[in-house]
Amino acid sequence: MNSLTLIIVLTGLSGFVSAFAAAFFLVLGDQRRSAVLPHLVSFATGALLGAAFLGLLPHALDSAGPGGAHRIGMGLLLGILTFFLLEKFVLWRHCHDDPCEMHSPSHAARDAASARMILLGDSFHNVLDGVLVAAAIMTDPKLGIVTALAVAAHEIPQEVGDLAILLHGGYSRGRALVLNLLTSLTSIVGGVVAYFALGTAMHLLPYALAFAAASFIYIAVADLIPGLHRRVDLRAGLEQVLFIGLGVAVVYFTHQYMH
Repeated sequence: MNSLTLIIVLTGLSGFVSAFAAAFFLVLGDQRRSAVLPHLVSFATGALLGAAFLGLLPHALDSAGPGGAHRIGMGLLLGILTFFLLEKFVLWRHCHDDPCEMHSPSHAARDAASARMILLGDSFHNVLDGVLVAAAIMTDPKLGIVTALAVAAHEIPQEVGDLAILLHGGYSRGRALVLNLLTSLTSIVGGVVAYFALGTAMHLLPYALAFAAASFIYIAVADLIPGLHRRVDLRAGLEQVLFIGLGVAVVYFTHQYMH
């Protein structure tokens, strides 16, 4: 399977998995969904950090060659600052809580434009995810599988929140599910564009990997971990550590098995 085909397969599969898993969680009762989602967020945190520090950054450093560590560090820093600006000014941030504090269902019900903004922001986010997966695949197909796994892990709780906002914003259940699936599949567009863009500039691949790592680190540290800190009881803390560790372990053993 060539790189382009693998990019299409992995980005499409990641989009389908996250969209259908979100639809499954949505049909659960509020109590069951509220009990499961925090564990999924903890797992996603571990998967993102594991993919960034155990997969993407080591490959970026290896690909950069002698003296490239400083440039990779600079690329990582610029990536984190870029995502901060995107979150600040382009409404890139996504909710991983149920209910979402930033775009609460009551607000969406009063103004359907809020639901449309969710679709726009989600599409942009998924296009970027496709770029990150493509960069990883073009470096090492096995790294691409690990990256797609981490992307799918953090997309599921986000998609659950987005679906709830669409429903409360006036969309029917069927239309919300279809639109959510279509926005998830925009990652294929990002992957294909990145394949042709990076294919003509292979020397940029190590920095694309650093950018991907910055994305994962930023999402974990800025979006996910603050939500985990809102649960302060000992049992919740132990569960979070367990599921974060599980996310790291899944990425680590997947990466080791692939090699």
